[in-house]
Amino acid sequence: MKMITAIFRPEKLQPVKDALKEAGINALTITEVRGRGQQSGIVFSNRVGSLVVDEIEKTRIDIVVEDCEEDATIEAIRNAASTGHMGDGRIFVMPVERSIRIRD
Repeated sequence: MKMITAIFRPEKLQPVKDALKEAGINALTITEVRGRGQQSGIVFSNRVGSLVVDEIEKTRIDIVVEDCEEDATIEAIRNAASTGHMGDGRIFVMPVERSIRIRD
């Protein structure tokens, strides 16, 4: 099994959820996060002055999939979350040794 964690623009959440559902992936955890990467923040300027926002709001999803579902899951996320611009996000893939249901 694999844990796939994706961090991307919040406005891409619904397209990502739709793409995952179409790929047969229904179970996921969604978290609102803030951080920075290569962008190092955003500068807003107006007549009064400038405001630097060094942490950008993003959406994080965590999904555990079987090894055979890894590539399709990654492609679904990439295709749905991409705008072609810096700040689209990252996908991380980690091995999962076990998954234990709490109620059992």
